Amino acid sequence: MTLRTLSLAMTRVRSPRRAADFVLLTKPRVVLMVLVTTLVGFHIGSVGAPEPLRLLHALIGTGLAAAGALALNQFLERDVDGRMERTRRRPLPDKRLRPTEALYFGVALTVGGPTYLGLTTNWLSAAVVTATAVSYLLAYTPLKRHSSLCTVLGAIPGALPPVAGWAAARGEFGVGAWVLFGILFLWQLPHTLAIAWVYRRDYARAGLRMLPVVDPEGASTSRQVLINCLALLAVGLLPSLVGMTGSVYFLGALLLGAGMLACGLGLAVTRSVGNARRLVYASIVYLPALFILMAIDKIPF
Repeated sequence: MTLRTLSLAMTRVRSPRRAADFVLLTKPRVVLMVLVTTLVGFHIGSVGAPEPLRLLHALIGTGLAAAGALALNQFLERDVDGRMERTRRRPLPDKRLRPTEALYFGVALTVGGPTYLGLTTNWLSAAVVTATAVSYLLAYTPLKRHSSLCTVLGAIPGALPPVAGWAAARGEFGVGAWVLFGILFLWQLPHTLAIAWVYRRDYARAGLRMLPVVDPEGASTSRQVLINCLALLAVGLLPSLVGMTGSVYFLGALLLGAGMLACGLGLAVTRSVGNARRLVYASIVYLPALFILMAIDKIPF
């Protein structure tokens, strides 16, 4: 085998790996969640049957912007990721990709997503997606190193995708969009705090000031989990109370919210990693189940 043949063979091996690393930069599971919440906002916000082509454009534009913002987040936090056990094998800290590659890739997607969305759906949804990316990158990401308030601030961009979906469907905001925002905002707080409790030593090693890091006894963390689980239980019922959904959703949301609250109470009473994991799992079940109920019990709004 000549050196040229060997070089070509190595290039073929590396190319799929590099492509996979670029995909990993975008945090595909987070992008999937963004797409699902955008879909819910579009479906609930549609007057009559959703327009399939318009929905496709909305998902493409939002997905591109989310992928770009998440890639830029990994660019900005590559030093932090290198200090954390669960993230040190990501493409940038592991040096499988160069920082400039991640930067250009992320910028292209972050700019391209809202532009595509504006040209194919409307500029209101593009503005929401832009605000999501900007607040995530310029507010939440740097604040993680300085204040435990980062969780609250980070829940704002995390709650905007259904608003973008609603705006893409209607071209305007409405009370339903903000109800969806409230549900997703409140859901993120116990979910994120539970994850941070599980990995608090890793976060501390990386210098991130998540609440469970600055509150080692867990008193403040437990209080925040309980308050937000209670608030989520109440706000989760609003879709039926404002006429977006019917009684099937109401009963389902009541049961799901009670389950979240029970898991939150368990963590508050016994602050263990096991109870924190149970709350994480409960939150993972809660959101898709709630959205499924919302979709099947939708009332024209």
